[in-house]
Amino acid sequence: MLNRFRQFWTKVITPIATLLLKLGVSADAVTLVGTIGVSAGALIFFPRGHLWLGTVVITCFVFSDMIDGYMARTSGTSSKWGSFLDSTLDRIGDGAIYGGLVMFYANSRAGNSTLMAAVTLWALVMGAVTSYARAKAESLGLKASGGLAERADRLVFTLILAFFSDVLNLPILLEIVIWYVAAASTITVVQRSLSVRKQVLADPDNAGLDTPPAEPKND
Repeated sequence: MLNRFRQFWTKVITPIATLLLKLGVSADAVTLVGTIGVSAGALIFFPRGHLWLGTVVITCFVFSDMIDGYMARTSGTSSKWGSFLDSTLDRIGDGAIYGGLVMFYANSRAGNSTLMAAVTLWALVMGAVTSYARAKAESLGLKASGGLAERADRLVFTLILAFFSDVLNLPILLEIVIWYVAAASTITVVQRSLSVRKQVLADPDNAGLDTPPAEPKND
């Protein structure tokens, strides 16, 4: 969702990124600090039932994901290592957010719902599998992007409704979005799996892991 407003947000974060570069701060450092901030916000506040406060803290650090990318491009330091680090730490942040919500529902004095704790855990697992499916497909030279639940949309919807469910004292809002994320992530995994299978069946000559690419046919 942030990508859909990239031009607007780029104007917002440009002065911050420029200042950090002048101070000698690296893009990797921003990535690391952002992940620590997101994880701390989720794991400290969510389990205690402070959903709105945790969301505010997380949101402040979520923008580091845009800032580090802008810094890397501007300074000419974009690299495979930076891309790997960013993607890996993103998954840690995702796990912290949904893990914090699992603990919220498991807390008898906060969410107090074994069912919602289980559904949130399922949403966490399937969200991870969604990302893994894409990464594994790409490592095999295939494509597995798209689907019903993209990562950014899952996070934005979850954080927005977590905030308002607490502020408005309407826990049903968060429950609805978590059920949606769990179902949508599961469907996305199925969609990506079927897409990969279709690609493999369409090219049987290269279906084996140890099969060398087929020689191009002469017309």
